[in-house]
Amino acid sequence: MKTTQFISSLIIATVAVLSVPVTALAEDKAAISAMEAYFDFSEYESGTILPEQIPAEDWKKIHVIDARDAEQFKKAHIPGAVNIDWRKVLGQRSKLPQDKMVLLYCNSGTLSSQAAMALRVAGMENVRILQGGFAEWKAKGGFEANRIATKNSAK
Repeated sequence: MKTTQFISSLIIATVAVLSVPVTALAEDKAAISAMEAYFDFSEYESGTILPEQIPAEDWKKIHVIDARDAEQFKKAHIPGAVNIDWRKVLGQRSKLPQDKMVLLYCNSGTLSSQAAMALRVAGMENVRILQGGFAEWKAKGGFEANRIATKNSAK
């Protein structure tokens, strides 16, 4: 199967998965087949990144999406992040950069991982999930998580 056909199939399957009631999905063999094909090519842990893996200076090079609702975003968020509710991320994929990492987060990583998976199935390979979400980012030291982890591992 050509790459273009494969990506088209994945996009169609993603749209089908996201727009059909859950009970109907069990019978949608095309959607299931496209998802299986996606998982065949997906590398283990390729879609996640830990806060401590990102040096402070690299955050400026990343397009960060807070996938929580607007109220949560307004209360607190990672500085520089844009707010796109996790259910709307796939619909706004044409506005996302292709030339740098797109990092999604929510409170714990659960909802952002769904949005990121949809983007990856739609053909975006530059998408990552902030493992542990906003809570873990704060707990690990925010932008300083990498420096803190490096300092602690040197002891």
